[in-house]
Amino acid sequence: MSESDDVPFNRDFALKPGVVDEVVPGVRRVLCNNPSPFTFTGTVSYIVGRGKVAIVDPGPDNEPHAAALLDAVRGETVSHILVTHTHRDHSPNTARIKAATGAIVYAEGPHRVSRPRYESEKLSSESGADREFNPDIRVRDAELIEGGDWALEVVATPGHTANHLAFAWRDRNLIFVGDHVMGWSTSIVAPPDGSMVDYMASLDRLTKRSEQLYFSGHGPEIQQGPRYVNFLIRHRRAREASILHRLGKGEADIPTIVRAIYIGIDPRLTGAAGYSVLAHLEDLVSRGIVATDGDPVIGGIYRLANTK
Repeated sequence: MSESDDVPFNRDFALKPGVVDEVVPGVRRVLCNNPSPFTFTGTVSYIVGRGKVAIVDPGPDNEPHAAALLDAVRGETVSHILVTHTHRDHSPNTARIKAATGAIVYAEGPHRVSRPRYESEKLSSESGADREFNPDIRVRDAELIEGGDWALEVVATPGHTANHLAFAWRDRNLIFVGDHVMGWSTSIVAPPDGSMVDYMASLDRLTKRSEQLYFSGHGPEIQQGPRYVNFLIRHRRAREASILHRLGKGEADIPTIVRAIYIGIDPRLTGAAGYSVLAHLEDLVSRGIVATDGDPVIGGIYRLANTK
């Protein structure tokens, strides 16, 4: 989302909607035609294996995209559908693919929040959440999902959403990371749906894994994945430092902080930037570094904890 020089973003992604691209042996990808400031050129769905295959993230409620995926696997058997998380640009098309193929759906579980809502948030809604989704089989960290010529390890990566998963094909040294890590942009972490504490811990987990090639839910593949994740970690820490620098000049609300630290941001992304700032502030409040009156919410006023 940010235009920061400290992360080597790659926005070179020429894949066209509906085209089947075998990017490495055993991994095909198909782009959905749902571009936006939040989805880049659109959601990328993946086909894993040959003959008996899995589809990772069938995408939004989009019939042409479902048709493109089914056409790509004509003559093959879709035995598994794997869903990284329950945002509406990733999971709703699952129902179409399952109806057409009879595949078993695997995911962490239905959509849920990272923490209970505060009273002041009760009337708000997560417009991006797919609340209709429910997998056939709920999977947990370190479980192995096996298909015809492939086996994917479940890697819990909460943060972007509470139920976010990645799927590692360890034999091929690659991992499907959903929206947890993207090459074209940073990920949005928006409480109470997401959690910055969980997100940072999940990034740290990936740096300790061996997979080098990352396939994201949007944009191009990422080479040297753990090295790139370290860029993201440093970027998030720098963002936290920028928030503290602004609060060092006096108390502020979130829109004021956004204006101070997101220079040149696309105006369509200012709301999302505000929620990412909130995610940082929640963490800082919990650590006693920042203070606010009442719960740390999007409409709050924030100050350094050692000031009145």
